[in-house]
Amino acid sequence: MSSDFKILGSSSSGNCALLRTGNSKILIDAGFSGKRIGLMLETVGESIDTIDAVFLTHEHSDHAQGIRGLAKRSDLPVFANRDTADAVQGKLVKKVNWQVFQTGTGFQFRDIEVRSFSVPHDAYDPVGFTFHWGEVDDLISPPQSLAWVTDLGHMPEHIKQHIKSVQILVLEANYDEMLLESDERRPWSLKQRIRGRHGHLSNDACFEALSALNGSSTVREVYLAHLSKDCNTLELVQNKFAPLTGGTSSFTIKVVDPKIDAAPAAKS
Repeated sequence: MSSDFKILGSSSSGNCALLRTGNSKILIDAGFSGKRIGLMLETVGESIDTIDAVFLTHEHSDHAQGIRGLAKRSDLPVFANRDTADAVQGKLVKKVNWQVFQTGTGFQFRDIEVRSFSVPHDAYDPVGFTFHWGEVDDLISPPQSLAWVTDLGHMPEHIKQHIKSVQILVLEANYDEMLLESDERRPWSLKQRIRGRHGHLSNDACFEALSALNGSSTVREVYLAHLSKDCNTLELVQNKFAPLTGGTSSFTIKVVDPKIDAAPAAKS
């Protein structure tokens, strides 16, 4: 079976993606209600019952609120570190089938090699993930890899090392500086939190990170995700990153529209 990766939705309001490999179907984050995630899965021929596991980056609602509904499936493994699991479970009545890992460690789930790494964000113990699957010299399921990196205020060196060796990269381009500055709905304190080193990645910071990867990494496909619905636009991001696309670029870039709950699929 060929692999398939699809972002079901990604914005400041909710984040969730589906990765299908030869022997696994997993969700990365669950930032919509369980019912809504079920409807999203139906559009790609899946259901909550066909999902093998969920991997959570941190406890914020736009990444974890769906666990309440998904936990109705008592056998569904939910992978998270201890602080994230405790924070989410503390808001629930039903016990979740937690599979707790230690941040920074690697482990195997079915045919997927998973590694977590810390990210600088204002949550208890937020992480990013890399996923590796496939077999060397296998024409049907060749080696492939994915990094999921959202919700970070800056790009430390260890994250740069994790993302340079994957083929598919999901990276946050959360806000435009001018739109954030002029936003009248957000108080100054919130703007400072968003801009802070444990806040979110701006378009400028994301562009700088991708520029460094262009031509010096194995990345071949980039999804720009977690756009703010108020302080960013699809057009701004597309224009900003246009210099990194085209014939001289080593990767393609897809911008995930924050107003749409589905993004184009990446198949191989």
